[in-house]
Amino acid sequence: MTSPTTFAKEALHKQLSWEQIDPDYLRQLVGLAKIEDLAGAGLAERPEQLGDITSALMPGTAIGKAQIVARQPLVACGLGMIPLVLQAYAEACHFAPSAKDGDAIDPGKVIGTIEGPATALLQAERILLNFLQHLSGIATETRLYTAALEASTTALLDTRKTLPGYRVLQKYAFACGGGFNHRIGLFDRFMLKDNHLALCGATGSRVEEAIAFAQKSESGIPIEVEVDRLEQIPPLLDLGVDVILLDNFSPEDLDSAVTMINGRAYTEASGGISLETLPHLCHLGLDFISTGSPVHQSTWKDIGLDWI
Repeated sequence: MTSPTTFAKEALHKQLSWEQIDPDYLRQLVGLAKIEDLAGAGLAERPEQLGDITSALMPGTAIGKAQIVARQPLVACGLGMIPLVLQAYAEACHFAPSAKDGDAIDPGKVIGTIEGPATALLQAERILLNFLQHLSGIATETRLYTAALEASTTALLDTRKTLPGYRVLQKYAFACGGGFNHRIGLFDRFMLKDNHLALCGATGSRVEEAIAFAQKSESGIPIEVEVDRLEQIPPLLDLGVDVILLDNFSPEDLDSAVTMINGRAYTEASGGISLETLPHLCHLGLDFISTGSPVHQSTWKDIGLDWI
């Protein structure tokens, strides 16, 4: 039977690195963005005019150089996308970074410099900034959340509430902000949530059988079960699950749950998490707090491209 010591806490919250992201997958995202701009991808009717009809008015042989500049305080994220975007338009384009992902950037600071055929830079500008502004927004918001937990041993986890197709990038941005990544998909954790329990009954033999089957698989994959009431906890402790997800518990009930569990499983609070609620949760002794808010509540950061 799996015991709480089977998994070190560090094994349950990792940070996705840029090197772990498939560059070919990212090139596909860039390619989709490019054909949206140049060929109206997604429209049922093909546009009469294709390409960048405005940049076509510019001198075709001109070489351009521009700086990527922060217009407001932010945590930088997505710099690795810049070369991928530039190369999609012209191999002669180059990027020289002046910062790195995860850096806190002051307004007016140069994040990096791009150089290459001017028409290629003009075409790449909006896509390049879209990636940077979006991912920096997530990293910046996450940094606020992790700062609120700074004095605590509780780790901040993300969720699967991500934009389809952009999960690895959004989870990477969460990590750049100082947060940690929960499961990437449905393949890397046994996780019995409310609808799984509704399907097989919230308690009883079918839940026990599901947990026992996962344990016997010897897959090295952790087992997590969601509960929304204190009385659901003791049977799960007897079954030896690795993580108990405490969904929408009040601070008082979370305190009771941590005491009840007493180190026999890892604890994760989720539901209704915000910057306003974190001060009431950070000293309860929880192992994890999970929230999708830094991803889906973040705002794009103001980043500009200044020609030099």
